[in-house]
Amino acid sequence: MNIRRTRHFKPEVSTSSLNDIMFFLLLFFLIVSTLANPNVIKLLLPSSNAAQNINKQQVTISVTEDRENFIDNNRVSLSQIETILSTKLREVEEPTVVLRFAYNLTIQDLIDVLEIGTRMRIKMVLATQKKD
Repeated sequence: MNIRRTRHFKPEVSTSSLNDIMFFLLLFFLIVSTLANPNVIKLLLPSSNAAQNINKQQVTISVTEDRENFIDNNRVSLSQIETILSTKLREVEEPTVVLRFAYNLTIQDLIDVLEIGTRMRIKMVLATQKKD
């Protein structure tokens, strides 16, 4: 007596919808990756519609049109900024410096002060004037 079946069952996987699923996954990840980091370069311009309040202890660096540097209304030279900031911000956990630059100064003037903040690992915020 032969009890074995003559037909063997072959399992099949339907892959007809797999292309659609992969397309939607690819589309989803592309959209999410562009939303995660939309602006690589962020610029703070001299005029702004909104203002941000900083509640921490802050130090203000002001640079006039004549390239005179002031730290909290005290005139200093560019070479003295780093030493004075280090003494003022010695015991502050998250030091924040507000930069107030005249509108018609060059980018290089701003970069000179920002390099000091980068060396000292200080967060620097460029103050802007609210648009009317």
